[in-house]
Amino acid sequence: MKRAAEDTGIIGLVALNVRALRKAAGLSQEELAHEARIDRTYISQVERRQRNITVSVLARIARALGTTADKLLMPPPAAATEKRRRKRRG
Repeated sequence: MKRAAEDTGIIGLVALNVRALRKAAGLSQEELAHEARIDRTYISQVERRQRNITVSVLARIARALGTTADKLLMPPPAAATEKRRRKRRG
């Protein structure tokens, strides 16, 4: 059971980081998908935590975002996380 939670956590980290970096770069999902040579719906599924991506796709997305795959697996800084929490609460 612990493994499933860890997997979900990693998928969530990737989703959060891909979306944040995409928005920071001013890219639409379609533009990112084109740069990474994958379908737009795939990017949407990644950002919605519905896709467990392969390492090779992770690398392609990272390259398209101008970063490295390991950066997409790292938790965001605490300040960014807290800001998102406050925004959700309204």
